[in-house]
Formats: sequence, structure tokens, C-alpha cells
Amino acid sequence: MNLYLTVKTLHILSSVLLVGTGFGTAFYLFFANRTGSIPAIAAVSKLVVRADLWFTTPAVVFQPLSGLWLAHAAGWQWTTPWVSVSIGLYLLAGVCWLPVVWLQYEMAKMAATAHGAGAKALPARYWRFALWWERLGYPAFLAMVAVYFLMVLKPAL
Repeated sequence: MNLYLTVKTLHILSSVLLVGTGFGTAFYLFFANRTGSIPAIAAVSKLVVRADLWFTTPAVVFQPLSGLWLAHAAGWQWTTPWVSVSIGLYLLAGVCWLPVVWLQYEMAKMAATAHGAGAKALPARYWRFALWWERLGYPAFLAMVAVYFLMVLKPAL
């Protein structure tokens, strides 16, 4: 068995898991929020937090470890422009993602509390957090899509 190809396969699979889970959970919470249904928002936000813990977080850790190892094993210098830009974009996505994790955890708590209390509406704080959650998600997602292109195309920048 070829170690490089095994790590490369796991790197690709974990990148799909990272971006796919991120996009999928964002899709569901974005549209659950649009319903205004507190039970739906409470259920979806709880699952979004769980998906980030179970799937996204391990992939977030594995991606840079495997990516840097693969670049080194393939003979790419970390200072190669496409590698450096990929690292920068990954860090940008991470800077956006870390507050998103906290925001969605707080949103899930607020939604669960409102649902448990039989509230008719979520607090204004929930909607402020939802707005920031959404605003931070766009650059994170676009950064990760750009990383995909850089990894595949390896352009001479």
C-alpha cells in the first residue's frame, strides 16, 4: 500500500466532509431560520452543533496536517505560491469558522430555551447572532472553494 496515496485519499475525503458538512448544515439552518418555527430551528440548530463537533472539527484538524504532509512528501515547498495562498485561505476560513461555532452553539441554546418555554418568538439576540453566523459563513465557504481550485489546478501564481 502506498502511504502517499492513502493520505491523499483521506485528505480528499476529509475535505469533502469538511466543506460538505459545513455547506449542508448551513443550508438547513439558513432555511430553518426563514421558517420562523421555533421547534424546527431548535431541532436543526442542535443538529448543526452536533455535526460540527462530530464531522467538521476532526476534518478541520486533519486537513492542515495531511495537506502539509502531502505537500512536503510531493516536494512542494510551503512557500510555493499556490501552497501559501491555500494556507492563507484555510486560515481565513478558520478565522471565520471559530466564531461561527460559538454563535451556532449560543443560537442552539437560545432556540432550545425558547422552545422549552413555549415562546412565540426567538429573542432579538438570536437574530443578531444568526446574521453574524451567515455573514461569516460566506467568506469561509468561498475561501474553501478557492482552496479546492488551488489544490487541483496548482497554478503558477
